[in-house]
Amino acid sequence: MKRFKCRCGERVFFENTWCLACGVELGFDPATLQMMASDSQDEGGAGHRYKTCRNRSDFGLCNWLVDAGSSDQYCVSCRLNRTIPHLDSGNNLQHWATLEKEKRRLLYSLIDLGLTVQSKARGWPDGLAFDFIEDQRSNPTVPETFVSTGHQDGVITINVAEADPLYRLRMQLQLGEIYRTVLGHFRHESGHYYFSLLLGEHNTDEFRNLFGDERTDYALALDAYYRKGIGTPRGPEFISSYASTHPLEDWAECWAHFLLIWDGLETTCAERGVEAPRDIDEIIEEWIEYAIHFNQTARSLGVDDPYPFVLTEAVRRKLRFVNDLIRGDNVASVTGHPVTG
Repeated sequence: MKRFKCRCGERVFFENTWCLACGVELGFDPATLQMMASDSQDEGGAGHRYKTCRNRSDFGLCNWLVDAGSSDQYCVSCRLNRTIPHLDSGNNLQHWATLEKEKRRLLYSLIDLGLTVQSKARGWPDGLAFDFIEDQRSNPTVPETFVSTGHQDGVITINVAEADPLYRLRMQLQLGEIYRTVLGHFRHESGHYYFSLLLGEHNTDEFRNLFGDERTDYALALDAYYRKGIGTPRGPEFISSYASTHPLEDWAECWAHFLLIWDGLETTCAERGVEAPRDIDEIIEEWIEYAIHFNQTARSLGVDDPYPFVLTEAVRRKLRFVNDLIRGDNVASVTGHPVTG
């Protein structure tokens, strides 16, 4: 995440809705990846004007902007929603706000990397959509008995309960995970979405040499993983224990980790006022140095390591593969300016 400034020169942040220095209403413009004054022309001299997303005026939970000349009431992020939580239930408005906040961070990374984001609701066959759904474990009044966070045919489903920190911690302990965040879920499931979009036939052999044969029976692989026992120590070729489940899960975990490193390093370099590297090996090496610093600082504060991972050479090869697919010339059909119409 880059550093942002208000037009008055004061520093502002990605989630800000107002500038505390000059009082102007702010919003994020996904077309330029900049924080802009929502009620005035942009600073580019093009006379561009904005309006706020309807989910800001109705619920106060979105700070993304819409082109003033557009007939759309919702921003490019909110237009991807297919199902939202029941807002008359418990803490669902707060949970939905958490989900939307982390979704916007995912979309920032995807757009920053040049990946096109198309809305399934707008008729794009390969488009993306989001379902935020409860089940009876957290809300006995809903019809769904069990909702799994996952992806299918361009629809990313997130169990609303994942926005509850206590629920998320219980699941992390129950599943023996070293890391579990809402943003991590979004990153992981987006990896499943982009798998079929990015991998052409000419990449199949290289993928299988690194990750394994994705045609392996998924249900059997999942059953075998859980029969081995939750939290089974991962081998050096996997970024996480869950990555060992199946080649497609290994891919999604590495994809999510690449996004974590990309965004984390950009943020850290922006805070230090230095340019982030663009070569993947330099990215990994510089990130490791920063991660050691983060972990050592956290230990000094008496909290757990924020980055509990080890990047072995086997994992690095997979991260290089993800990087090459996202940023290579062979994916021009799904990269470029984001399309959501």
